[in-house]
Amino acid sequence: MNQKQKAKLILEDGTEYTGYAFGSAKNCTGEVVFNTGMVGYPETMTDPSYNGQILVCTFPLIGNYGVPGDERENDLPKNFESEGIHVQALIISDYSFDYSHWNAKKSLSDWMTEQNIPGIYGIDTRALTRQLREKGTMLGKVIIEGTEDKLKFEDPNKRNLASEVSVIKPITYKKGSKRILLVDCGAKNNIIQAFLRRDISVLRTPYNYDFVNEDVSGIVISNGPGDPKVCTETIANTRKAIEKGIPILGICLGCQVLGLAAGANTYKLKYGHRSHNQPVNEAGTKRCYITSQNHGYAIDNDTLPEDWREWFINDNDGTNEGIIHISKPLFGAQFHPEASPGPDDTEFIFDMFVRALK
Repeated sequence: MNQKQKAKLILEDGTEYTGYAFGSAKNCTGEVVFNTGMVGYPETMTDPSYNGQILVCTFPLIGNYGVPGDERENDLPKNFESEGIHVQALIISDYSFDYSHWNAKKSLSDWMTEQNIPGIYGIDTRALTRQLREKGTMLGKVIIEGTEDKLKFEDPNKRNLASEVSVIKPITYKKGSKRILLVDCGAKNNIIQAFLRRDISVLRTPYNYDFVNEDVSGIVISNGPGDPKVCTETIANTRKAIEKGIPILGICLGCQVLGLAAGANTYKLKYGHRSHNQPVNEAGTKRCYITSQNHGYAIDNDTLPEDWREWFINDNDGTNEGIIHISKPLFGAQFHPEASPGPDDTEFIFDMFVRALK
């Protein structure tokens, strides 16, 4: 493909940003969101939580270290968070056609072409991000020059996005004597790796799997894309597990599912939290952690039942970043303690959960 083929990002309010196409020459539509991370685009783009979204990277230089190889560890991709790219498209300021890294096997553009994912570079991402901050996330579409624009704006959050990225049958990853059940709403691989490193076996199930009577020591509800309220079967099963007193950890969307199952409410954030430099404070302490995040919804603190309390608070906007039961081993983190990409400041949450199992 000609490196100078033009392409447009068109927003639902009529705003157009023109740049140059890279990756696959394909038109697409989705929800336009931004990520403020400086590195980690291979992990970010393969995060299933981005299903249905057009990703804008605020860091100006992308592609300079290429894309790593497809080595596997514990029957999972070692360098990616799933088996493939989940963003609808990638919007960046400056694409580096020359890449250099000891572990790089191909360029970002070649990788995106292989997986039929379009990209646009040469966009003023500062102006675009500012617009998204002021107006909130918007629907958008990527149109390659010379192609006919037949696409209508589509809101992916109206679909059950978790069903599109969940496994279709249970998978077991064996490591230790204790076994947990991971409800896959779009789980990142490093969640599984984090438990395997702790000598814990993992039973990974579909998002709508009836897990309540499984013989496991605890349940983890994974991250995932979209509106948590759409995951009605997951919420119902989680409510039953709460009543049985099974230890439960919710991560990102899983935290919201846990909150809904407990009786709280969730709402859509204006533009979400997507980066690996988000500061959160542990409620009631002066501890601040730098976290990796990717979510567009949050739990409404005012709706938490009396036996639950806020656990973490976002230091930027004061929104909820975690919940915990006052007496039972039930807790959720809105951020990603597995941190891939991002800092591993909060990996202690996995250790807390493992202790709860024992």
